[in-house]
Order: sequence, then structure tokens, then C-alpha cells
Amino acid sequence: MKTVDPQRHAERMAHKQKIMNERIARADKEQGVLLVLTGPGKGKSSSGFGMLARALGHGMKVGVVQFIKGKFQTGEEAFFRQQPGVDYHVMGEGYTWDTQDRDKDVQAAEAAWEVVRGMLQDPAIDLVLLDELNIALRHGYLDLDRVLDDLQARPEMQHVVVTGRHAPEALIELADTVTEMRVVKHAFKEQGIKAQKGIEL
Repeated sequence: MKTVDPQRHAERMAHKQKIMNERIARADKEQGVLLVLTGPGKGKSSSGFGMLARALGHGMKVGVVQFIKGKFQTGEEAFFRQQPGVDYHVMGEGYTWDTQDRDKDVQAAEAAWEVVRGMLQDPAIDLVLLDELNIALRHGYLDLDRVLDDLQARPEMQHVVVTGRHAPEALIELADTVTEMRVVKHAFKEQGIKAQKGIEL
């Protein structure tokens, strides 16, 4: 273990604390934020549902619309449907390679977006999670301009979290916070371990 001089460490941390306090003091705006969680790595939906739990812990009202997913039960659905203050909708027809029916996928995405539009027009909903929306946008199931317009027109204090690989550049530009997950190692690809309850399901 590296030996660190306690005095130098304390001085560095005091300097860092001063910088952080100044940044926090300057960050005086309060508004709803648009977050995009994208990239090929695991954890996009998990992060989104973590924020959902955090919002519920603050007594906030939340909405969830899941695109693409829909043919299998997940732990997050089983849990969050039981919580008060959650408006939960699973609107997908399953993975695109399973449905193999573009028209059906487009219809499902459009029906889902009508539900989303209702949420984005409701100031009583504090946070909206749009799970796998990026996939629907990548495949052209929804009109990107309409999605961006609806996101911009939402109530001022409403937060929106969008998940899914391949977020379009226009959505990334509009977003306030963007995180890209990358793969270092994955049990399915490396070892052929199927999706596990509590981890992927």
C-alpha cells in the first residue's frame, strides 16, 4: 500500500472541497432534466429503474413505458407495479428478431407513444422512464422529430429518462445528461450464461 503524507492529503482534499463547494453554489437552476442512458454495455435499464426507486423514495409520482420488451416477465415490472404512485405500461411486442413483423412493431411503438404523450402533458407526473425508446427510434418505428418536440414541450419540472442502445444524435444533443455504457466483459457472450433472474430479468 502506498504511503501518503496525511498533511498533504488533507491539503489536497481541502482544495478539492473548496472547488466543489464553489461549483455547487453556482448550480442554482432547478428544472426537469432529460437523461439518456445508451451504449452497448449492461445497466441502462437498471440505472433508469434505480432513478425510479429514488424518485419514489422522495414521494414523487412516476410513469414507465417499456418499448420493445413485452413477451417475458421482469423483476422490475413485478416490483414497481406494486408500488403506489407508479403508472406502468409494457407496450412492446418483444425483441425485433423475435417479432419479425415491422408493421406490428410500428403499431406497438405508436400506441406506446400515445401513452407517453399523455404522461408528458401531465405536470403531476414527476419522472417518466422511457425504457428502450432508443431501439424504437433506431428502427424508425417512431418519427424522431415528433418525439423530440413532445419531449421539449413537457412540463418544466418533469424529468425524463430514456434508455436503449444507439441513441440518435439529435436526442443526445437535446439531453441534459448522457451516459454511454460500454462492455468490458459479459457473462452471456464470454461464458454462454443465460439471462438470470435479478440480474437481467
